[in-house]
Amino acid sequence: MKRILVTGGDGQLGMSLRQKIKEKPPIDCTFVFTDVQELDIMDEMFVKTYFYSNKFDYIVNCAAYTAVDKAENDKEIAEKLNTYAVKYLAKASASQKATLIQISTDYVFSGEESTPRKEDDPVSPLGVYGLTKLEGEKMAQKYNSKHYILRTAWLYSPYGHNFVKTMLNLFDQKKKISVVNDQIGSPTNALDLAETILTIIQNDIEAYGIYHYSNEGECSWFQFADEIKKISNSQISILPVSTDEYKTIAKRPKYSLLDKTKIKTTFGVSIPNWKESLKNYF
Repeated sequence: MKRILVTGGDGQLGMSLRQKIKEKPPIDCTFVFTDVQELDIMDEMFVKTYFYSNKFDYIVNCAAYTAVDKAENDKEIAEKLNTYAVKYLAKASASQKATLIQISTDYVFSGEESTPRKEDDPVSPLGVYGLTKLEGEKMAQKYNSKHYILRTAWLYSPYGHNFVKTMLNLFDQKKKISVVNDQIGSPTNALDLAETILTIIQNDIEAYGIYHYSNEGECSWFQFADEIKKISNSQISILPVSTDEYKTIAKRPKYSLLDKTKIKTTFGVSIPNWKESLKNYF
């Protein structure tokens, strides 16, 4: 019986994992979900003590500081959660010979490219969020050789804060909104990512390393918003604007497509198109 610890269990990916496990419980697996109340992963001694009392085969770290703009002025906390907490989990899991699954992001890339990014392509974060997540990747690699780093992009779900929920709220409140049309990526339903994480755990083939996962296809944020509008039958007017017209504190990658060949061939996962997954969301 595999014992799996999920940190950040109350966030959108953690909650999506809970939903997937409830729908179809994995064979011979026991899951323990924690959030900061049960396990403060930013406290190194707390992590050591917790792992001294609890034995696991897998740790899925869904906890992260994801407020991209806020991170620019809150670097210390972003570092604690996105970088140093990963170090503590990597060291603690390695001491038990457990596998660490670390969730990362497309923001480790600059977005200046025009072809889908592969796992071994050069990284160059534009801001604090991407930088702290990249340093977290390095911590996982340095302190636990048994690691999977899953980079994902444009994550949404029925839980937490995300673009889809923000759009639906704005559709109820506004008659007209503006959304950028020159940042390209692929939205990712967190339930699809959760299913892939469970596949990795169940396969148990020890193909450690970095992997990319997002839904198939591509769109701009404007096209994403427009598709949400169509499916929800909203009458709102959405205006496309450029990144230069829509100023934010943190810079965003203009091109966020990820090459998923490696994860598809290694684990045999089938990845749905983003439009299909968005319809499933509704």
